[in-house]
Amino acid sequence: MEENGAVKSYDTRPEGSLRSPSSDSPFSQPVAGGVLLPVQVQSRGANLDKPPVPSNADDAVGEVGRDGKVFGGTCGCPGGILYKWVNYGKGWRARWFMLEEGVLSYYKVHGPDKIVMSPVTEKSIRVIGEESLKYVRKANWMIIGRKQCKPIGEVHLKDGVAESIIRDCESIMLSELSELKNQLKVLQRKHVMLLDTLRQLEAEKIELETTVVDETKERDSFCGHVNRRFSDFYSVMSEGSGSESDVDNESRDGGYVETDEEDGLYFDTNDFLSADALRSASYRCRETTGDGCITSKDSFFSDRIHGIDKKSRTVQYPYVKRRDNLPEPKEKEKHVGLWSIIKDNIGKDLSGVCLPVYFNEPLSSLQKCFEDLEYSHLVDRALECGKQGNDLMRILNIAAFAVSGYASTEGRQCKPFNPLLGETYEADYPDKGLRFFSEKVSHHPMVVACHCEGRGWKFWADSNLKGKFWGRSIQLDPVGVLTLQFEDGETFQWNKVTTSIYNIILGKIYCDHYGTMRIRGSGNYSCKLKFKEQSIIDRNPHQVHGFVQDNRTGEKVAVLVGKWDEAVYYVLGDPMQKPKGYDPMTEAVLLWERDKYITKTRYNLSPFAISLNEIVPGSLEKLPPTDSRLRPDQRHLENGEYELANAEKLRLEQLQRQARKMQERGWQPRWFRKDEDGCYRYVGGYWEAREHKNWDGITDIFRQRADPTCPLDE
Repeated sequence: MEENGAVKSYDTRPEGSLRSPSSDSPFSQPVAGGVLLPVQVQSRGANLDKPPVPSNADDAVGEVGRDGKVFGGTCGCPGGILYKWVNYGKGWRARWFMLEEGVLSYYKVHGPDKIVMSPVTEKSIRVIGEESLKYVRKANWMIIGRKQCKPIGEVHLKDGVAESIIRDCESIMLSELSELKNQLKVLQRKHVMLLDTLRQLEAEKIELETTVVDETKERDSFCGHVNRRFSDFYSVMSEGSGSESDVDNESRDGGYVETDEEDGLYFDTNDFLSADALRSASYRCRETTGDGCITSKDSFFSDRIHGIDKKSRTVQYPYVKRRDNLPEPKEKEKHVGLWSIIKDNIGKDLSGVCLPVYFNEPLSSLQKCFEDLEYSHLVDRALECGKQGNDLMRILNIAAFAVSGYASTEGRQCKPFNPLLGETYEADYPDKGLRFFSEKVSHHPMVVACHCEGRGWKFWADSNLKGKFWGRSIQLDPVGVLTLQFEDGETFQWNKVTTSIYNIILGKIYCDHYGTMRIRGSGNYSCKLKFKEQSIIDRNPHQVHGFVQDNRTGEKVAVLVGKWDEAVYYVLGDPMQKPKGYDPMTEAVLLWERDKYITKTRYNLSPFAISLNEIVPGSLEKLPPTDSRLRPDQRHLENGEYELANAEKLRLEQLQRQARKMQERGWQPRWFRKDEDGCYRYVGGYWEAREHKNWDGITDIFRQRADPTCPLDE
């Protein structure tokens, strides 16, 4: 039973147990031998308007008198003191119980809410127990005008339900209980089966690891190593092989034909892509040519590649001194639990989830777009290849460039800042021959557009990342097309692959890129690359492999293999046409290799990425008020001022909530417009405005100074 009036069964449960004043053991029925006393318990319906008749307790003794046997009449409701379990803090407490008309009520006997008694002649109570009698004798009979006393708990011992209904209820309850027990047994069996499966998987994992170690030792045998590499390499070339009719169709259409069968195919290149094999191939090529990688068996390509490498290295760009580290933090960083923030956002779009700056890196998504051009020298090389009539080497370099954009993502565990609507970023890098510009052109959906001009080529793209949180991982699906156009008119377009970030709650965080990338060329060649998804026990992750196809004949003319965080190699020709025993690794040529560096920040930024948020001398007065370098929360984070960064981030996010209304009222980006295909294209004029420092009509979106024209104030 409980003190709040909700009474539970008191015969079997400790908290509802009752016990006699003369016994320590709980008992189920508050009925025992006792005495009678003509008193009234002022409970429900008691009349307190009439003053009680003064009396002495001794005068109330009846026939028997003081022997405690009988007091008053022989009829009345049984009542008396029983001890009730309240809780572990209060333990057993005395309560006055009374049974009247099938209702067992109980009252407090101490405190302001205690039961009030007075002698009357028309009603009496059968008092049970000596302690009850003592309590009655000590009661104040002269209390007048006390408030009506209500019970603090009741037990209805009869409610008029027939015995048959009770039996039916018991039968239903037993049936439900039986069903629950059966379900519990099924769950227990499934639990046991799951444990057995986990034990089996663990045993298989250990066995597999042992097998991998053993096979690694066996690969010391050269013949076995070469044979396994042959089968892996041939699987690369045989992937997606079409029939003669397919080749004819591709030849007539002059375009790259995709087949559904290719989408689900992955080939095993663990041996072929082993670090030792690729490294030895790279060294072998370098030792052969000195200047660059060539194949000794093909004089045509050897001459072309050798000449291109020499020529590309003669391109001289001015030197610009850039920083190689971030400022020392001014505050000690506080760790924040990610799970406590995003546990309610499982399956939702992450673009609307507000996170503290602890989870950000000091770069915006606009600046991240420029990281794709870190290895832009590959595009310069591709330009020279085309000028010399080597279209195959052009697309091979473009494929390496497309893969190299993922190299800097390894070890990057923080997300970039989500730009504000209308936020921009410029990158003037004469030391790379580049001028890059990007702008956030839409808030819902979040779309970033960029445009870059190199020496003899242009690059543009618009990108929309759709992010989903799946509990242990975050999946980012890119939407948009990247376009590269050379001055001779040849154009290449490709898509990005899916990125997933794993172990965001527990374990070591890591990212992986997987899916199919198709590079469609307007000229003679196109390329298909597959980023292999990393498995749990994968000893050779981050694999990329694919082939170049002739748009005119459908013939596979080259194979590419490598890792997106290390290097990319190619082999010319179709190894399927080579004689038995041919070792393709003898002709593997290095196309691109990631720069080696030591990370100096917790964000694992490359030296190129460290330079992106730098304000070089002489550039501050030329920047528009919308440039990412001027964003206060991002700048505070870079300086290690975490409290200020969080405060500014919250302020800017509150302003940004009005961005959707701005778009609905017809807001348009300043430097980009949609073309007939629905893609954002640069309209020009930015660099000219920068030259004249003419930013009229450009809003101070960061609100670092008063701006009455700011639409975010509306």
